[in-house]
Amino acid sequence: MQAVFGESSCIHSWMQLVRKVGRNFPGLETEESINEHERTVLKFMNKRQALCVKSRGAIIGVLLFSRNRNMICCLAVDPERRKQGIASILLRKALNELDGSREITVSTFRENDEKGIAPRALYRKFGFEEGELTEEFGYPNQVFVLRS
Repeated sequence: MQAVFGESSCIHSWMQLVRKVGRNFPGLETEESINEHERTVLKFMNKRQALCVKSRGAIIGVLLFSRNRNMICCLAVDPERRKQGIASILLRKALNELDGSREITVSTFRENDEKGIAPRALYRKFGFEEGELTEEFGYPNQVFVLRS
């Protein structure tokens, strides 16, 4: 498996995955917010800042990143395909696209949040360290930082 840049032709498959995992992501609770996210994904695709992993034509993992902000913006893997290294494949490719001479950040769930167990372990594995506590879409999060 490998991470490739997402293209607008695969937006339907991308959004199928987003709908599957959306309840785990603050800010994706309504159809309106899902539609707004689709427009955002297309913008990231046009900037070559959207990565995906496919299996048999279906997208099973996605990652959005920002070169300007030097950050990982969103990472999701199909629940049926977790623990197969897909998140690591996506994160490795994104880190190669970002500026390693500057801090790279990602916002994830806080320590005592059950949804944060797997992502926090993944980011730590790649050398990220805990940073400031934040809120996104009214939900408590924490920034993780990969120092240069």
